[in-house]
Amino acid sequence: MSPAPGETADITNTADTAVPAGAGELLRVRDLTVGFATRRGHVDAVRGVSLRIDRGQVVAIVGESGSGKSVTARSLVGLAGDGARVEAAELAFDGLDLRRVRGRRWRALRGRRVGFVLQDALGSLDPLRRVGAEVAEPLREHRIVPSRQIGAEVVRLLGSAGVPLPESRARQYPHEMSGGLRQRALIASALAARPDLLIADEPTTALDATVQRQVLGLLRERAADGTAILLISHDLGVVTEIADHVYVMKDGRFVEDGPTRTVLRAPSHPYTETLVAAALGRGRGPARGASPHGPAPAPDPAPAPGPAPGRVVLRAEGLVKRYRLPGRGAFTAVDEVSVEVRAGETLGIVGESGSGKTTVGRLLLGLTAPDAGRVEVNGRPWAELRGPGRRTARRRVQMIYQHPLSSFDPRYTALRLLEEPLRAERVPGTERARRVAELLGHVGLGEEVLGRRARELSGGQRQRLAIARALAPRPDVIICDEPVSALDAVIQAQVLDVLADVQERLGVAYVFISHDLGVVRRISHEVAVMKDGRVVESGDIRKVFEAPEHPYTKTLLEAVPRLHRAGPADSQAILKPR
Repeated sequence: MSPAPGETADITNTADTAVPAGAGELLRVRDLTVGFATRRGHVDAVRGVSLRIDRGQVVAIVGESGSGKSVTARSLVGLAGDGARVEAAELAFDGLDLRRVRGRRWRALRGRRVGFVLQDALGSLDPLRRVGAEVAEPLREHRIVPSRQIGAEVVRLLGSAGVPLPESRARQYPHEMSGGLRQRALIASALAARPDLLIADEPTTALDATVQRQVLGLLRERAADGTAILLISHDLGVVTEIADHVYVMKDGRFVEDGPTRTVLRAPSHPYTETLVAAALGRGRGPARGASPHGPAPAPDPAPAPGPAPGRVVLRAEGLVKRYRLPGRGAFTAVDEVSVEVRAGETLGIVGESGSGKTTVGRLLLGLTAPDAGRVEVNGRPWAELRGPGRRTARRRVQMIYQHPLSSFDPRYTALRLLEEPLRAERVPGTERARRVAELLGHVGLGEEVLGRRARELSGGQRQRLAIARALAPRPDVIICDEPVSALDAVIQAQVLDVLADVQERLGVAYVFISHDLGVVRRISHEVAVMKDGRVVESGDIRKVFEAPEHPYTKTLLEAVPRLHRAGPADSQAILKPR
C-alpha cells in the first residue's frame, strides 16, 4: 500500500522482527537514519541514533535548530516527509514493528496510541473548523467518551491545558486566538484520546511562564498515570523541570545522553557545555559586533541622520481595543494602555498569552485602529497621517515577526527580500547593492545567502534576514513580536547580540514583545507587564525584575523554569540582564 501524503516514503528493514519489549518499555529505537534527496545530493538529517522510552517516563531531545530533533520525532510516527528514506535496525512501539506499518495502520496508531503536538499550531489546526471541533475529533473518532459527553469533555480538556473561558474559546476559529491559546488548544487535542505515547515538539515555546508551568504540570500528571512523553525542546529550563532523561543532538547524532540533571549540571561533551552556557547567558560566540563572515562593509560615509538619543520616537496614550467573542459580547483586549519608546532604547512588553501584548504591537504599528486613545510617531498621531505622510511614517516604524518564514514571499530570494523596501524608496541600483551589503554586515550574514530562498536558510539565518529587512528603510523604531522564541539557546543568543549591536551602532529603538522573561531582561531598558489588557507594572527593567511590586509580576518571575547547574547562584543566571 502506498503511504498517505506526508508519510514516510521508504522504510528499509534491516532486521526481520523486533526484540520483545521489557516490562516497562514502550518505545525502542536502534540505529535510526533518515535521509533526503536534495538538489545538492543525498543528505542524512539523522545519523544512526538509538533511544528508549519507558511507560511513564519523560525523555527529552535537545539541540540547536537543524540538528535533526524534529525529523527524529516525525520519523517515529511515519511523518518524516515526502522523499524521506528511513532506515533502522529496530523501531518498535509496544512490541509492534513500526517499520512494517503503512497507510491506515498509521492512522489508527496516531491520535489513539501516539499523540503529536507540533510547534506551529496555526499550521496544525484546521483554519475552517472551530477549535472545539478540532479537540472533539479524536474523542469522536476513537470513541473515548459517549457522544453526549463530548462537549463537556472538550471544555474540560481546554481548561486543563490552560485555556481561559474554555466554553467561549471552543467556539472560536484558530485565527481568532493568540499564538499561546492556539498552542494550548493543540495540546488539548493531542491529549484527548489519552495516548500511550505523547510526542511534543516544542509544546511550550509560545507559552508564558505561568501557563508553561501549568502545561508542564499537566504533562507530568499524564506521565504519572503511565503516559510516556518524548519532548523536543530548545529550552533547557523546561527540560530540567520535566525530563527524566535527556539526549543531546548535534548534526543528526546524539553526542551525549543520561539523567537530565547529571547531563545539564555536569556536561561531558563540549557541545552540551555550549548549550548550557548559552542558556545561562554565557554564550561563547564571537564578541558583539564581530561577524563570522569577516568585517562588516564600511559604514555609509554620509548616513541618514538618526533621531536624537533619548528622544521619544513612539508614544501611546490611553489605548483601548475591543473585540467580540462568540457568546460573550464585547471583549476588551487592550484597556487604557500608555507607553513611550525612546531612541536607542528597548521597551519590553511581557505578559501571558492573551494579555494584549500583540494587540498593543499592532496598535503601535498602525495596523489596527484603537477604539480610544492615540499613537504618535515622532510627535504625529497615526490618525492624522494620510497619503504620503502616512507612508513616510510607516517606513519609520518596522516589524520583526515571530515566524519570518510565514511573512516572507516563498518565491523571493534573500536579495529580492532586502531590495524590495529599497526599490519602494526608489534607491538607484548601485546604491541598492551597497545598502544590501551594509545590511548583511549589520546582522552578520555573508553574501552567499543572497541567492537562497527563505526555506533554504536555517532558523537563525531567517531571523537575521528579517532583522536586516526591517532595517532597510532606516527606521526609528522596530517592533519585535516574539522574534527569538522559536530559536534554540545558541542561535537565540546570537540574534539578541545582533539586535543589541545594531541598536548601539544605529540608535534604533525596539519594542520587544515576549513571554520569555530571561530574553526581555537581557535586551530591555524599560519593561511593561501586561495582564488582562492592562499594564499592571512598568519601569526600569532592573527595578521591576529585582523588586517587583505587583503580585502578578511576582507570579511571572517565580514561574520561570530554572536551569539549575552548580548551585543557587547559577540558577538565577537565566535572568541575567544586559
